[in-house]
Amino acid sequence: MGLFSFLKNKFSKKDNNAASSDSSSVKIYEKGLEKSRKNFASRLDDLSKRYAKVNQDYFEELEQILIESDVGVDLSLRLIENLLDETEKEKITDPKTINDMLVDDMFVDYATKGESIQNEIAFAKEGPTVLLVVGVNGVGKTTSIAKLAYRYIHMGKKVLLVAGDTFRAGAVKQLQIWAERLGCEIIVGKENGDPASVAYDGVHYAKEHNIDLVIVDTAGRQQTKANLMNELGKINRVISKEIEGAPHETFLIIDGTTGQNGVLQAKAFKEVTNITGIVITKMDGTSKGGIILSIRDELGVPVRFIGLGEKMEDLQEFDLDKYLYGLLLGEDIHE
Repeated sequence: MGLFSFLKNKFSKKDNNAASSDSSSVKIYEKGLEKSRKNFASRLDDLSKRYAKVNQDYFEELEQILIESDVGVDLSLRLIENLLDETEKEKITDPKTINDMLVDDMFVDYATKGESIQNEIAFAKEGPTVLLVVGVNGVGKTTSIAKLAYRYIHMGKKVLLVAGDTFRAGAVKQLQIWAERLGCEIIVGKENGDPASVAYDGVHYAKEHNIDLVIVDTAGRQQTKANLMNELGKINRVISKEIEGAPHETFLIIDGTTGQNGVLQAKAFKEVTNITGIVITKMDGTSKGGIILSIRDELGVPVRFIGLGEKMEDLQEFDLDKYLYGLLLGEDIHE
């Protein structure tokens, strides 16, 4: 059974054995990836209907669909080359079979590229776990922090927010509002103060008050790499001196609607700090859902969470099966 058929069987609405929570998650993926599905899966389906047998034109159109869906030029070319080799060896000319093979190749490429796939934050065995959150202004960093806090509060964790984006008063105020709504504590420094000092105050407080998870916001200004390196380096140093092994995680927030610009941002941040995971926001607002595959291919860093809507519950653990199902099948468009 190919992955295409496997996903359809696994997440079919007729499957009554799926847990209700998992079923709800699948629906969030379906809804959140609707725009991308219409752009990507519908075009694949249309392409297969226009060709009785594949030829060079078919593969060129398929390559264009991949690139225009933000899968990335390098990965798109490699996927097409692999398909050409496989179809030539196996003497396959049926477009639908080739599309199924494409899905298999997309899955394998993501699953085998870079670090192992992990979603949940890896909590320290003792003391507070520190999560550093980075990303440029406007990507949904503050809202993502709130959604992550909400997630772990509902898991029974004691969460502390640290407003380290001291250069933007709006970010601090917004985080304070979220802390009040969520009922969690927050550490705030002086406006335009040293972010590292705020981070230090936060982790010191966390040690004294038995906090489980410290989420540290950082400045989201577009900076030079040197300034960014110095600032994040200083924050990392003061945190690690106070709590051994911290920060335990560093999440980069990327706006899914920015396409390849998001990939460039990810590359810049990875050069200056140890990114352990990516959070993709606003995936419900883009028709180019392939950015997840592109990021994984070019950086080797796993996508840990994916934003599929405005609600708190719409920040979902990234699940490769559900992602490909939402991107390719969803509401049974191939029926």
